Amino acid sequence: MSNRNGHPGIGRLGKAPAKIDRRTLNFAQYLETTLPPAPIAKSWTDKVQDWEALGNIQYGDCVEAAALHLEQNWSAYEGPAEFEPNEKEALDAYTAIAGFSPSDPSTDQGTNMLQALVYWRNQGIGGNKIFAFAACEPGNTEHIRDAIALFGGAYIGLALPDTAKQQNVWMVPPGGPVGEGAPNSWGGHCVPVIGYTPTQLFCVTWGQLHAMTWQFFQTYCDEAYAVLSGQWTDPSRPDPDGFTLDQLRQDLAAIPG
Repeated sequence: MSNRNGHPGIGRLGKAPAKIDRRTLNFAQYLETTLPPAPIAKSWTDKVQDWEALGNIQYGDCVEAAALHLEQNWSAYEGPAEFEPNEKEALDAYTAIAGFSPSDPSTDQGTNMLQALVYWRNQGIGGNKIFAFAACEPGNTEHIRDAIALFGGAYIGLALPDTAKQQNVWMVPPGGPVGEGAPNSWGGHCVPVIGYTPTQLFCVTWGQLHAMTWQFFQTYCDEAYAVLSGQWTDPSRPDPDGFTLDQLRQDLAAIPG
């Protein structure tokens, strides 16, 4: 699959409604007042040359595909070699997390992102475990910039409008978020966001990079998480400037698996 920007081939959606768990760590509590402003632009979009749809054209496994795409991109930048996920790994995770069976279409009901994150941390997706995740404040653009700049991406859920189906860049329609432009008039979708500029963010969906405006993000994003790859488990790895990683480790240890 090409990783060029443009209108993606329309695939399936599959993000279940957002779930709230009071035990979920909040990203804001680990951002120190000394945290420098996020860069005006940041891109982690140059290393991966071929994205795959990972079953998300035929099935509603966008939550699992997004997790695998983040793992792929982290490995492309941090090595030692690029992890290249496949459709089987995505569908196996969809089965384990959400009870999906390819032989039973009634089980293709999508996945809750929080449930997937817990599974990703404890059991692993595609053989990879994350170290931690923390919820970003809804609509907080600075949180998303920080998550992308510090940790190589953000894991977000979108309540997509019907108008997004034919847009080369996802944007709020001129008439506003009503009618065909209303949130969730198409359905819920999960994507990894791996770059941004002052005007746009860049996600991976259905096998390629796709852009959205910041206004689209603020209007249609209904959940977002900063996710730390498994490489952050190394206690010798220094904290990012302005982020209290040691406190996060302590808080994680206090949460039952």
